[in-house]
Amino acid sequence: MPALALATAPPKITLRSSPAVPYDGAIAAARTCYSPRVIERSEITDKQRDSIGPLTFDGGHHTVFQHAHFEFGLENISRQLVWSVLHSYPFYNSEQSSQRYVKLHEPRAFVPPISGEALDVYEQAVLRAWDAYSRISALLKDDAWAILKELRYVRDTNSPARLKAVEREAEKKAIETARYVIPIGAFTSMVHTVSGIVLHRLNRMLNAGDVPYEAAMVIGAMVDLVKEVDPMFFEKIGFNTFERDTLPEMGFPAATMSGDAFAAEFDRRLGNRVSRLRDWSAGAERVVADAVRSTFGITTAAMSDEEAIDRVMNPAKNKYRVDMLDVAYHSPMMRALNHASYVFEKRLSHTADSQDQRHRMVPASRPMMTFADTTAPDYITPRLIRQNAAARAVYEQAMADAWTAKNRLLALGVPLEHALYILPNAKALRLVESGSFIALQHKWTLRTCFNAQEEIYLASMDEIAQVRAIHPQLGRHLGPPCVLRNKIVSPRCTEGSHFCGVPVWRNYDPKTLELRRVL
Repeated sequence: MPALALATAPPKITLRSSPAVPYDGAIAAARTCYSPRVIERSEITDKQRDSIGPLTFDGGHHTVFQHAHFEFGLENISRQLVWSVLHSYPFYNSEQSSQRYVKLHEPRAFVPPISGEALDVYEQAVLRAWDAYSRISALLKDDAWAILKELRYVRDTNSPARLKAVEREAEKKAIETARYVIPIGAFTSMVHTVSGIVLHRLNRMLNAGDVPYEAAMVIGAMVDLVKEVDPMFFEKIGFNTFERDTLPEMGFPAATMSGDAFAAEFDRRLGNRVSRLRDWSAGAERVVADAVRSTFGITTAAMSDEEAIDRVMNPAKNKYRVDMLDVAYHSPMMRALNHASYVFEKRLSHTADSQDQRHRMVPASRPMMTFADTTAPDYITPRLIRQNAAARAVYEQAMADAWTAKNRLLALGVPLEHALYILPNAKALRLVESGSFIALQHKWTLRTCFNAQEEIYLASMDEIAQVRAIHPQLGRHLGPPCVLRNKIVSPRCTEGSHFCGVPVWRNYDPKTLELRRVL
């Protein structure tokens, strides 16, 4: 193993922007509800601070506290914290450092409060994972380079700059795949923006996720920074944090239960699919058609179901389908798609689901890993690794090593919360996900692009195929931006210089797409 050293550090939390006096802003908003004019922050009195604020908060009128937004810089936090807590609900905005595009040179990860032999086991597990990451990256680069040379029509006579650009792209594809071995305890950085009421909720619920120790440090620091700006925002209002042993999740069932049996049962239902359609709105096509007709006050005799659905779904007739600002939710006509819904069961890696959960209008019942832990290795293997025997051997050994270390930590008495940090990004997660058709079609448009992450792409194609089978009219006009935009608007591809290199729009046959998506 190369001489690697684990680097760690406490969370670094900064408040990048905030209202000057958020508490007064909330009270001014509340007063405006009972005033013929807008009340200014400067008009708020001490008496109103003591009365209106608590009365509003305790009475459940929390919208007034949403007007204050706090933009945080978060560094030295684990990806497990992001997945388990910060991105596990819909009310936030984040821009996060990507392991798909940023090479991880130095082993940097969260270290839980453990010591002695347990600490040594933990640190060595992280270092082994980083070594595997480096080795797999090197093994896959040539494979990615060979594929991209063909896709990009690269010739030896091309300019050095062009050859270098494709080489850099090949390296990114290699590290994107190799990241599957990186522990979920690896550090990440992000800009994270939440409203005032969401920050109160995070503080209330910080013990509800898989990583209460780290959550307390990070969310506690966020709260303290807001108190420095305006002490009243938490001193005048708020509820205490739920104690962990009072949370309903903690007593049902016992947290020591193994997830092996659950995983086996779930996978039997899933079969060979990445995502399985579990439930749906049986009369979705008629309901959507009726909703379109109601928007315009049109009778069934004047517009058939097929015509109504075509009007809202056909990009040649509805420019909202190809609008890059995604204004669909603002369109009275497009809201008809809210009335059809679908439920899927799916199996994704931790790293893929970390991207999938960013589609906040398609919520999921994600597992608590402290309940769904498996004793045996349980992971996803990307295609590029499956096709390279040397890389696959390193990968499978890395998976075995990760679970061996996790199980050893548990045997040493380390809480599962802390042991989970050394599991890899490849860790398989099983979840139930649902959404309205308007949210799902937006997601599918983005995630059927060949540039989309491999697992999410496969899940999206799986889902579309199943929806088309039961609702062919709704499912007819689904696909990536280049297909929807072809011969309608320019440019076809919305990825610019990141164009995948494959003219998908020339022959959009779902049966052959998997063979053409080579990376």
